[in-house]
Amino acid sequence: MKKITVFIFTILLTAFTQLGFTQSLQGQSSNSRPVSTTLSFLSITPDARAAGLGDVGVATSPTSNDIYWNPAKLAFNDSKIGASLSFTPWLSKLVNDMSISYLAGHYKLDDKQAVGLGVRYFNLGDITFTNTEGNITGNFVPREFAATLTYSRKLSENLGVAVSGRYIHSNVTGGITLSNQEVSKPVNTVAADIAVFYTKPIYIAGKEVKWNLGANISNIGPKVSYTDQNNRDFIPTNLRFGTAFTVDIDEHQKITWAVDFNKLMVPTPPQTDAQGNIIKGTSPRDKTLLNGMFGSFGDAPDGFSEELKEVIWSTGVEYWYRNAFAARAGYFSESADKGNRKYFSVGAGVKYTQFGLDVAYLLATDQANPLAETLRFSLTFDLSGKKKK
Repeated sequence: MKKITVFIFTILLTAFTQLGFTQSLQGQSSNSRPVSTTLSFLSITPDARAAGLGDVGVATSPTSNDIYWNPAKLAFNDSKIGASLSFTPWLSKLVNDMSISYLAGHYKLDDKQAVGLGVRYFNLGDITFTNTEGNITGNFVPREFAATLTYSRKLSENLGVAVSGRYIHSNVTGGITLSNQEVSKPVNTVAADIAVFYTKPIYIAGKEVKWNLGANISNIGPKVSYTDQNNRDFIPTNLRFGTAFTVDIDEHQKITWAVDFNKLMVPTPPQTDAQGNIIKGTSPRDKTLLNGMFGSFGDAPDGFSEELKEVIWSTGVEYWYRNAFAARAGYFSESADKGNRKYFSVGAGVKYTQFGLDVAYLLATDQANPLAETLRFSLTFDLSGKKKK
């Protein structure tokens, strides 16, 4: 008989990959209430360019990876056909067999419309199952993936919108049966994104600046469960909004500064006593999808001050020389009471004709953080048939 503890461990592992094994491990106090979700692999930055900018991407210049960041930008892409392939060794300070792979591509139907496809695969490494006597009964590789199809359209020369549909599969145990009863099962569900993008040249001190503004509500979908319908959890429905400013230094150089803000549209855990009884607030499992999403802006037990703590901010700077070499730096900050993920990032990119390579490196402020030293790699392809000068 397989140990139920293996099942519990793998479920927790999936959640902690997003939180970075931070204060959520220490239990809830009156001030520390991290907002948790299932299927948290959907919130992990997939590509190296955005990672080098501190996980910023909702309003930066368009790429194929915007299927994740802001699909409304796809219709503004200068490339008619493009693709990107990314790879990230995950939690490499702890294990050596976890990784995230991401494939994205877009195609412009005409000057106003574009479609995109993105596939994300999360390999959680090998898990060994044992029986109650400690004998090995088998091995399993937990895995999760999501496939996204998106449609992007310009409403004007400056404004664009997009909608996306997503199929999600998560199998973290392979199914566990105790006493001839299934106690765990894979998760299969769907979700949707709604995005908007606005771009316009403005003038600051007589200098033309390209100003972008973007917003994306991602992973709008039903609650799911690995066990039964009485224990369903929210998936990471997220509101991301931000802005970016790009200025040409001269004919060969340009620089972009961007900032993103994120807010999980998921209920805040209630305040509880030492016995786990609710003192203030409501259990997330008592809320429906829409009630949880829209109520997430005002359900924190400590009021508005706690709601502000749930807003994650990140900022980054990108420098390009001759559109051939890029240097990037960024910073990501989350409240100590909501997960305490804080880190710097650096990155670089090169382009040659129709191909590009991006690399990013994460520098955690606390080297004990398992996210420290995370590397990401991305290959980009412009398949339009036009060679860049």
